[in-house]
Amino acid sequence: MKSYFDYLRENKILLAVLAAVFIVCFVVIGSRFSIESRNDSYDIVLDYNEVAAMAMQSEHDTSWWLAKFKDMGINKVGLIEESFQSLMENKDVRLAGALMGNVAKDAFWQARYPEEVAGWLDDEGYSSYDVLVEMEGESTVSFVTDAVKQRFNPDDYHIFDMGSEAYILFYGTADVTLYTGRYKYMDSIGQGFVERIDAENSKIMYISLGLLPEKADIINSLGMEIVPRTMSYRGWNDTKFGNAVIDSFSKRGITPRYMIVGGEAMLGMDDGTSLSEGYMNRNGIPVGLIENTTQLQNIIQGGILEITAESGYNAVRVFTMWDYIQSRYKYYGYEGAEEIENTLFRAVTERNIRLIYFKPIKYFKDLHTYVTDVGVYEGMFESLEKRLAEHGIHYGPASVIEGYKVPRAFKMLFGIGAVIGAVLLLRSFLPLRRKSYLLLAGAGAVCVPAAFYVMPNTSELVASLASAIVFGCLATTYFTARSKHFSERLARDAGILKIILYSVLTLAVSVAIAFLGGMLTAAPLSSVNYMLEIDIFRGVKVAQLLPIAYFAVAYLAYFGAGDSKKTAGVLEFKDLRDLLNSSFKLWMLLAGLVLGGLGAYYIMRTGHDSPIEVSRYEMLFRNTLENVLAARPRTKEFLVAFPALMMMVYTSVRRFKLWPMVFGIGGVIGMTSVINTFQHIRTPLYLGFIRTGYSLLFGIIVGVAAILIFEGLFRAYNRFLRKYVEAAADV
Repeated sequence: MKSYFDYLRENKILLAVLAAVFIVCFVVIGSRFSIESRNDSYDIVLDYNEVAAMAMQSEHDTSWWLAKFKDMGINKVGLIEESFQSLMENKDVRLAGALMGNVAKDAFWQARYPEEVAGWLDDEGYSSYDVLVEMEGESTVSFVTDAVKQRFNPDDYHIFDMGSEAYILFYGTADVTLYTGRYKYMDSIGQGFVERIDAENSKIMYISLGLLPEKADIINSLGMEIVPRTMSYRGWNDTKFGNAVIDSFSKRGITPRYMIVGGEAMLGMDDGTSLSEGYMNRNGIPVGLIENTTQLQNIIQGGILEITAESGYNAVRVFTMWDYIQSRYKYYGYEGAEEIENTLFRAVTERNIRLIYFKPIKYFKDLHTYVTDVGVYEGMFESLEKRLAEHGIHYGPASVIEGYKVPRAFKMLFGIGAVIGAVLLLRSFLPLRRKSYLLLAGAGAVCVPAAFYVMPNTSELVASLASAIVFGCLATTYFTARSKHFSERLARDAGILKIILYSVLTLAVSVAIAFLGGMLTAAPLSSVNYMLEIDIFRGVKVAQLLPIAYFAVAYLAYFGAGDSKKTAGVLEFKDLRDLLNSSFKLWMLLAGLVLGGLGAYYIMRTGHDSPIEVSRYEMLFRNTLENVLAARPRTKEFLVAFPALMMMVYTSVRRFKLWPMVFGIGGVIGMTSVINTFQHIRTPLYLGFIRTGYSLLFGIIVGVAAILIFEGLFRAYNRFLRKYVEAAADV
């Protein structure tokens, strides 16, 4: 096999170009690192309605609870504008609304309404999709009728104003009507008789009408800041509606600190983005990008991407307390809200979340009962602030990531780097001549700019994916080649300390190669749209699977499939022939099935939308590491993959037949995992650096222990059992 010097000499041109690529790569990585270090403050907004719901289950009112949260340092309250539906559910407001199709099911419905209303409906007609709202009380009538007149076009409704009571008929359509799911009427023996889908409600019932003065006054009296939320829906969200909403904010002296969109779209989106865009730009209001329940990307309402881009990415990622998060009180056997705190901590440190939309905590597996112990909230927020401060993130107005974009010329260069890496990879197992590989590299380098010119967005993703795959394979080639090299250069009974030293060095260099691949994978995507997870890296599973498949090629090229292998580092026809001519036994089939099952489990475990739930004990172990260390190392790296790579070196030197291949597969998983760490662009780079460092350190410790245990078992076998096994085989 070739020495390092020979390898450098033969590939000096490609390596020189690759070195230049990495210089530019680390310039981009340095810029991103600097931007991330300045994104250093997070904020919390309380959900008023849920605080009020919690107050109803306690001995104190909403004002008391808000004051307590203010004492904890939280001074912003998210207040959703009222709708017909929310007013219906308010015990202090006399208002009801229903679809006309449901109202008319009562044959004598006209008798329930004033003659003016019933007569008009009989004369003018109505649709079953229309919504009829009735209300009583001067303040309610004034609030609702004023809001309707200010926000909607006269052709959309008809008002019957009778002073202290009023009726409004909103003209609805099938596409804004809300239906029940398909269900069956059952007969007495449980047989389905007829299927039904009923019109139950309408989006009209949820359109925002304004901030209820009573709620706003409670917040203002405490000196807290209102973050208003408007629910707007297509067809009822034109410029008139948007201007009315903005005017209502202005009359109350409110300039939203953040624009956390509700409903389907930004304000005024029926007429385009100009209204919201102008208002937010004039007032410097960041867009709130609400993270999905799967912790992957954001909820995208109409116009939000266009306005975010036009604002120069003046936006913050928002973590909202979904129901399943709210109910993690005493979760995993904790005594209190520790797992909710852990969830918030990870959101801020690992996913560029800078705004927490907080809803009060509920008991585990209980959708309705709130935790009303003030001490629980005080302890959680105090601990969260302390832990985040250790990462240089302090509590205050949410910081905004700078609108950095990686220059296209740099992205092209990174694509060329992936091409050079691919050529080096081919040279590691194919006998390419100098002229051939230089022509191949040149052709690839010419194609990259052309691809970026034709399809720039797709090309940056392809370049990133190619780097992930290629450098995962290069790292795999390296540890496979070194394992073969040590098996040839070291005696079978070489000292265990020497083997451990070589295995540690092999692991360290392999991780370094994978780390460089991670940098080249991250660099093309280190723009603000990826840091805000508006766009994401595609192909994570492909980048993990292909290097595992490639390991078969690398293993054949260096170890072969039989005893006829003569030239390590070259994939020859006879290697394939030996593989096809190999005699397979039942245990090999079973081993293949086990490895295949483990591989499928590994891939299925990848990602937050995985169908496989992490066990309680593994989560507790992860949380412990997270609390003790600056960043939690990946368990699959330091407990499995890195020790497996070291074991491959050990078993190769000891001349085991099957074990190097088995442990080598584990080693590949470690290399792809290192690269995968940097494919999540939302995760700050420093966490990836620290995480990989810890994984390497702990992986070496576990790997050394594994080698010593295996060596002890091997010696015990040679001393006590080998003669009996060999004697039984001869019989």
